[in-house]
Amino acid sequence: MILESDPLAPYAMHPEDSAGRVHPEPPHRYRSPYQRDRDRIVHSSAFRRLSHKTQVFTGEMGDYHRSRLTHTMEVASLARTMARALRVNEDLVEALALAHDIGHPPFGHAGEDLLDERLGGAEGGHGGFNHNAQALRLFELLEVRYVEFPGLNLTLEVLEGQRRRADKTPDGSLRSPTIEAQIVDAADSIAYDAHDADDALELGLLELGELRELALWDEAARRVEDRYASLTPLELRRATIHELLDWQVSDLLGVAQQRLEELDLPSADAARSAPIVATVSRGVAGKKRELERFLFDRVYRHPLVLSHRMEATAALGELFDRCVADPGRIPEHYRQSNPGDEPRAAADYLSGITDRYALEAFRSL
Repeated sequence: MILESDPLAPYAMHPEDSAGRVHPEPPHRYRSPYQRDRDRIVHSSAFRRLSHKTQVFTGEMGDYHRSRLTHTMEVASLARTMARALRVNEDLVEALALAHDIGHPPFGHAGEDLLDERLGGAEGGHGGFNHNAQALRLFELLEVRYVEFPGLNLTLEVLEGQRRRADKTPDGSLRSPTIEAQIVDAADSIAYDAHDADDALELGLLELGELRELALWDEAARRVEDRYASLTPLELRRATIHELLDWQVSDLLGVAQQRLEELDLPSADAARSAPIVATVSRGVAGKKRELERFLFDRVYRHPLVLSHRMEATAALGELFDRCVADPGRIPEHYRQSNPGDEPRAAADYLSGITDRYALEAFRSL
């Protein structure tokens, strides 16, 4: 049993080993550098706006399903649990988790695709749009919270973790991240696999019987049924979600602890050059891929979801075009941050607004 008072492992990122910040600051009297990062992220305007940004389903589809903010909080919760069990830096893990989706525009990936298309993609003259890279722009440039420096002046470890999310290898894996960053990436996957299915069931886009045809979901449901008798469908659904989360986290911890024992990493720097340790077993990974393919085909491409996506992208696209045609619509701060580049200024501005604000602005045109 790992207790809260247990010291950090050698392979953890120790606060005293932090590389510091771009703009040097004196240490705080009673908060570690990563605690300060966490607080700066939570108090940022970009973080607050996540409460009114789409995770998968827009707000017009109801109020049960996850928003970008509630998803972020769930990821942070799972990540802290794993960090404590592996004796790595919980404050750094929490900061990375709270930061991981902060660059998302309104309407989720639909909004991201629209802005990326308007900016010409990664090879275009304006560099395209990627929510992970946009988070870095917020942290280093766009957020205005302090007199002494632009952005939030987060530690180089948090910026490194976010930069690795923005710069992935072709197969989608992170390159040599700290174990803290690995944990956040895994927690993100675990959270959305379970919760996107839960939200789709609540909205009536799926039936429980469909999910029982998938190995990961069916095995979790069988474990629940072995413990409890005569569950209602709603009780079974909620208990299965809990089991999915606990099973995947337990599986990951088992794999990670075995790999850490084999590698015997002496420092966080050694972990950066070692193979990935925070991952689920091969058997669970295969079942996760089956569930994710199913969610893509049956949920993310559901006609109702696509219909809302089309409405959302039409609204955001019209707002973007109006801003580029008339840069006076773009707040001065974004124009000053992007001199001579109205499309990028428009993207910086519009990516920061909420779903609700975007729709209200579109309807007022």
